[in-house]
Amino acid sequence: TSGIPAKDQRAVFLGAGSAGVGVAKQIVQFFINEGLTEDQARQRFWLVDSKGLVTNDRGDRLAEHKVYFSRDDNNGKQLTNLLDIVNDVKPTILMGLSTIGGAFDAQILTRMAELNDHPIVFPLSNPSSKSECTFEEAVKYTNGRTLFASGSPFPSLEFEGKTLTPGQGNNMYVFPGIGLGAILSKAVNVTQDMIYASAEALSTALNEQEVAAGWLYPDIRRIREVSVIVTRGVIRAAQLNEVDRELALRHMGDEELDEYIRERMYDPFNEKEIVEEIEGLMSHLSNGRASHL
Repeated sequence: TSGIPAKDQRAVFLGAGSAGVGVAKQIVQFFINEGLTEDQARQRFWLVDSKGLVTNDRGDRLAEHKVYFSRDDNNGKQLTNLLDIVNDVKPTILMGLSTIGGAFDAQILTRMAELNDHPIVFPLSNPSSKSECTFEEAVKYTNGRTLFASGSPFPSLEFEGKTLTPGQGNNMYVFPGIGLGAILSKAVNVTQDMIYASAEALSTALNEQEVAAGWLYPDIRRIREVSVIVTRGVIRAAQLNEVDRELALRHMGDEELDEYIRERMYDPFNEKEIVEEIEGLMSHLSNGRASHL
């Protein structure tokens, strides 16, 4: 991680649409959980749209979803250029949800590396042609010091004798666990805490080798193992929110609950056996009905 506490983080978001605002609000919740008030957390974000920095006095009518993060401390300055905004804000985090390919250029990435020991650079736009920068560019212009995750997949690369593997910020890591956790707990609804718990559980799912290699996300080849951990986190959050109806799970320890989850996960390798079992049951029921006619 960057090692910077939540109160000292400064996040510039290129892209202030509903996706960008949604991601920012999730991080606000994390900052609140780290001890900040909601207002303190909200003030850690600077959103940038096609007209520049989103401010209260920019002169245009802001879309409703942008108002929450609109700045009132810009002292009348209306910054429109991303590099100028980076120089003014001095961000620790640079997020891309703009679909503007190459928006994080050499100057901006170099500046992020000048400002931070480990700049967080997340070009999350898809597909790769619309990614704000590539992994290779982020590594090159930050001298290999970036904490990187993208929306599109990029290949690993060699840098100063080390193999660097990019993270991919993809909801595939949490969606299976959110769905299974809601189903197994028989949750009456999916709460914001359950969504947050899925991300928090994911962060604990890295093994020692992945942590040592500086990975931000677990190896996708371990997705089933990771999904068990995410599912457990979602179930525990449902229990804390008292939206669960499978009350027996409340009395299970984590190891017992993990085994309960594994036994109920979909397994494509057993699909043929399940289909044959269902077909056999349907045939039996059909024959039973026929015998009564």
